[in-house]
Amino acid sequence: MAAIGAKERAKLPDSAFAYIDSERRRRLLPIHDEAHVRNALARFNRVVFEDEEARDRARTRLLKAARKHGIVPVGFIEGQLRPKLPFGQLTLLFADVENSTELTSRLGDGYGPLLNTVRRIERTAIRKANGFEVDARADEFFAVFESAADALAAAIAMQRAFGLYAWPDAAPVRVRMGLHTGRPTRTAGGYQGISVNAAARLCSCGHGGQILVSRTARAALGDDATVELRHLGTYRLRGIPDEHEIYQVVAKDLLDGFPALRVEF
Repeated sequence: MAAIGAKERAKLPDSAFAYIDSERRRRLLPIHDEAHVRNALARFNRVVFEDEEARDRARTRLLKAARKHGIVPVGFIEGQLRPKLPFGQLTLLFADVENSTELTSRLGDGYGPLLNTVRRIERTAIRKANGFEVDARADEFFAVFESAADALAAAIAMQRAFGLYAWPDAAPVRVRMGLHTGRPTRTAGGYQGISVNAAARLCSCGHGGQILVSRTARAALGDDATVELRHLGTYRLRGIPDEHEIYQVVAKDLLDGFPALRVEF
């Protein structure tokens, strides 16, 4: 398939692309001929969309183009319905928007677009760090990584992006995060097991802007930990057996000076 030059791309109508952002600055996934439709099907999951509605619109346009050219995208459809999640030892990342109820009350209808921005930042970091999105519901986000170093890089990238973004109505958005390494059981819809529960509990005991790391994630990082991991102590996480050593990521441009963790000794 020949690449489309800048001049040729500019001449194509909007209908020749599966995805166009809200400001028409990005026109991606050309679908004006069979070869480009096949290429768009292969590249779809590597594109960072503005929000889920934009992803759905692009998916619909791409599938219509495939039908027009007589393409039966079985692999694409299976990949959309059943993402191929990894298994074995993984590092789990949970993220949760702090004070979301207060933000919803203050912003009203403006909270939806704000949450879309949060999701876009999270998904951009996940994809760039070779991660896999598992679930995103309400204010929570769950992803897994085959590399603990990649998970750490994604978490730091997210926090930096959250800190730099110009949030509406001067409403700073703070997201707490937890990283835990384990061997969750893969299911048809994602993962289950004590590792998932531990990662979720770890996230919930932190504060907005804080990245917490479990002992197992710290061990998995080994010499790949290029930032300070400050030991915060040993704690019990609600509903999780045994005590857990917890560390905080300390790096340039990240917040620090948090209150005590929201757990009991």
